[in-house]
Amino acid sequence: MRKFWEIVLLLGALSVGAGCGQAAGDGSEDDDDGEGGGGDTLAGGGGEGDGARPPVEPCAGFATEVADVQYGSGAGFGQDQMPGIALGPPRGGGETSGSLDVVSLGNGGVIVLGLGDQVLEDGDGPDFIVFENAFYAGGDPEAPFAELATVEVSEDGETWAAFACEATEAPYGSCAGWRPVLAGAEGSSASPHDPREAGGDPFDLADVGLARARFIRITDRPDLTGLSGSFDLDAVALVHWTCAP
Repeated sequence: MRKFWEIVLLLGALSVGAGCGQAAGDGSEDDDDGEGGGGDTLAGGGGEGDGARPPVEPCAGFATEVADVQYGSGAGFGQDQMPGIALGPPRGGGETSGSLDVVSLGNGGVIVLGLGDQVLEDGDGPDFIVFENAFYAGGDPEAPFAELATVEVSEDGETWAAFACEATEAPYGSCAGWRPVLAGAEGSSASPHDPREAGGDPFDLADVGLARARFIRITDRPDLTGLSGSFDLDAVALVHWTCAP
């Protein structure tokens, strides 16, 4: 039997459309384009031509390319706007609603983001932020509607270091997908590069023993919450980075 707060979260998701139509478990919105059956898809580029977002400016401190994506079951939402919808700054929905400016990975889906000429570096505190479309059900910070993912980083795109993501109830620690996104929300002036005000889930390279990274891999974890929804990626913003000459 589900705990009371889980039921509250499900009702909240249905009321605001968070999770891109997956909270009810039927995947109807995500399957509109007939994709998302778990096949491999390679997507890249700077976001031109899809109408969703303008091209990512060089060295602006955001992911600039989708190096690889493998959708899981229930994916589909946002795929028609790939890769641009996964790149550049976040467009948050605030604390009580989830943004629909996202791409759903599907259950067990994986996406690899590249940083182009940027190098993510270990600095003081969090070094980058992953933005999903989580929200607080009923405005209660103790009841986040979470669709979780494991985050990994790599310098060469081959050897990966993973942040711990094993919590099955809030707070979800070093998982991504459980803190609301404030940066880019209507009326918000929060900087997406400032973990004190941006919302989203912050990560520190020191926690996995790396000094720098150039790739970020995000893997949906449906086994943790027991919910039918999957991780919906809004954006990744860098906090500490340098640019290649």
